[in-house]
Parts: sequence; structure tokens; C-alpha cells
Amino acid sequence: QVQLAESGGGFVQAGGSLRLSCAASGRTATTMGWFHQAPGKDRELITALRLSTGNTYYADSVKGRFTISRDNAKNTVILQMNSLKPEDTAVYYCVGRTYFRPIQNPTYDNWGQGTQVTVSS
Repeated sequence: QVQLAESGGGFVQAGGSLRLSCAASGRTATTMGWFHQAPGKDRELITALRLSTGNTYYADSVKGRFTISRDNAKNTVILQMNSLKPEDTAVYYCVGRTYFRPIQNPTYDNWGQGTQVTVSS
């Protein structure tokens, strides 16, 4: 299992930025990513990072605005969110898996507790 702990959510005005962090421990993940879940909607995979190659995936809704990266020294994955929109308001979950799947595959068996991001208009 991979244990995941998110931090960095909060409240921001539209057009602003937030940075989420996810500290990983336990088994080594092959891929880590972020889902978000807006009120009344299903969870959606918005970005993923293949740790061995650095390959990334972004959903169309966040492409060009969000960036996923890794801080190797801290075993942490970072989600930099810029140009935030009210529709980005959601609970954001860090995820990880120890097996290999295509990077856009939304199957993950390790989840963080979630952190709230609220974007006001």
C-alpha cells in the first residue's frame, strides 16, 4: 500500500493560484495523480505522473493551467494550479498505484483523504 497525505487546499479568487502537495510513504508507486470531485458530480482524474519516466497526463479541463511535478527529495507530488476558475471548486484527492496501467487509466487503489479547493467568482 501507498500512504498519501495531501495539503495545501483553500479558498482563492478566480484567476488565482493554489499549490497542492501529496506526501507518499510505504510502497513505491509507479504512478501518482490527482482526482477532483465537484459537488454532485463523479470523481474525475485530472492529472497523472509516471514516476519512472516523467510522462504526464492532463484532462482537457485543466490542460495548460495545472502542472503536476515531483519533489524527489521529499517523496512528494505537487499540483500547481493556475488561472483557477469557479468550476475548479472541488475536493481534490491524491492517488497512487503500484502496478502499471496506461497513464490515463483512472484505476487507483490508494487514495488520500482529500483537500477542499474553493474558487470564488
